Amino acid sequence: MKVNNLDKQYWENRYKENQTGWNIGYISTPIKLYINQLTDKSIRILIPGAGNSYEAEYLWLNGFKNVFVLDIAEQPLFNIKKRIPEFPDNQLLHNDFFKLGDSYDLIIEQTFFCALHPSLREAYVKSIYSLLRPKGKLSGLLFDFDLTDSGPPFGGSKTEYFNLFNNHFNIRTLEPSINSIKERQGKELFFIFEKKANAIS
Repeated sequence: MKVNNLDKQYWENRYKENQTGWNIGYISTPIKLYINQLTDKSIRILIPGAGNSYEAEYLWLNGFKNVFVLDIAEQPLFNIKKRIPEFPDNQLLHNDFFKLGDSYDLIIEQTFFCALHPSLREAYVKSIYSLLRPKGKLSGLLFDFDLTDSGPPFGGSKTEYFNLFNNHFNIRTLEPSINSIKERQGKELFFIFEKKANAIS
């Protein structure tokens, strides 16, 4: 079965049945350390396919108030609101990523890209590019293991990701993550991509 972000009921059921093996229950170390070095707390941040989004919780508790959480399933948004009652309702976006508008300074990638069917990867890149403001950044983690037809999660390689993103982004960092959680050590790439002024079609 090809699963993509359009399969709302699939993802809703995964959360309701607690079939969320990707959910580690806390913010991953590489993203936590990346957030720790951000100095401008006024920036607009989007976390797409956020799930329970411990990244959003960490950002919020550390003074980043322009954080927007998007998921096609409602249950994880309810979970976030339960943990952070003061989180603004209008920053919890129950929507399809590919139908999202608005603009952001930073988009954090954490297990969303790998949940999309690989046939949607070029559309993902173009959507991220359109959502970012000039010199905006996409940053986070990508899985580093062989891409197969089985998933999610779907894997990929450093070379594949470079070729996929290079026309639209300046590749600032794309390296093996040195501080992944134990279960993902050797299987993740940490990256920072900056939006190019002019994308190459």
